Amino acid sequence: MYLLRRQAQKPSPEDDSAQKDAKVKELRAALGPLSGRNLKYCTDGCLRRYLEARSWNLDKAKKMVEETLRWRATYKPEETRWHEIAHEGETGKVSRANFHDRLGRTVLIMRPAMQNTNSPEGNIRHLVYLIENGILNLPEGQEQMSWLVDFSGFSLNTNVSVKTARDIIYILQNHYPERLAVAFLYNPPRIFQAFWKAVKYFLDPKTFQKVKFVYPKGKESVELMKTFFDVENLPSEFGGQATLKYDHEEFSRMMAEDDVKTAKFWGFDEKPCHIKNGLSGAEVVPGPLPIAPIAS
Repeated sequence: MYLLRRQAQKPSPEDDSAQKDAKVKELRAALGPLSGRNLKYCTDGCLRRYLEARSWNLDKAKKMVEETLRWRATYKPEETRWHEIAHEGETGKVSRANFHDRLGRTVLIMRPAMQNTNSPEGNIRHLVYLIENGILNLPEGQEQMSWLVDFSGFSLNTNVSVKTARDIIYILQNHYPERLAVAFLYNPPRIFQAFWKAVKYFLDPKTFQKVKFVYPKGKESVELMKTFFDVENLPSEFGGQATLKYDHEEFSRMMAEDDVKTAKFWGFDEKPCHIKNGLSGAEVVPGPLPIAPIAS
């Protein structure tokens, strides 16, 4: 009888969806009037992600959104342009993949061994830029992205510091909630374990569950990768059949085009530009660029 009563009380998917929609409206009302970039940022989908990250607790979600709005007002991630941080990307240590996962999500590729600077702030701003860019290129109806971390050639000397990793985790969890679908750490060496032990405590339980250690000789790992990616598109560094090639100059041109899309989305009065030279100190010169429709 008790079990029957419990089952009868369980809300239907329609009721649950309606309750969550109501929570989004409550959160919007609790935040008060929004304008400018804050209004642009706080879509219903955005507020839903913050509520999800705080287990649908209205007060906690409200506090989280307000902290993000203060951070964005100071950090201004939507104003960063590729030519300002292009030197951080010369080696391709972080880049947006030219393929998606099976659900059409943006994929960011990270290669710790390609670390090329000692600037914590530069590394963080470079990653934040690419997270914003990844969001910009999400298909309609998709909110999350996948991360692939290639540990080929990894050493502790080339890895970011624990403090920088902690700062990155803080930004990801608190200002980009529910943007990460899954992060695959592919074939990490034993020396990575010490670093992992130091940083995993900064991860909240939800984020921790999204981190997957995968190994090329593990049957379960191979099958897991196949469920998320088409092996024909997946680079060989991650057990696929494609070639992972980073062309900094070509990538810089692509990012310059996306900078135009970013400016259009946020309503900036900005002249189109393109990267003349994708190398260090990338020179920016005026020039026409195609403007593609931005993903909502």
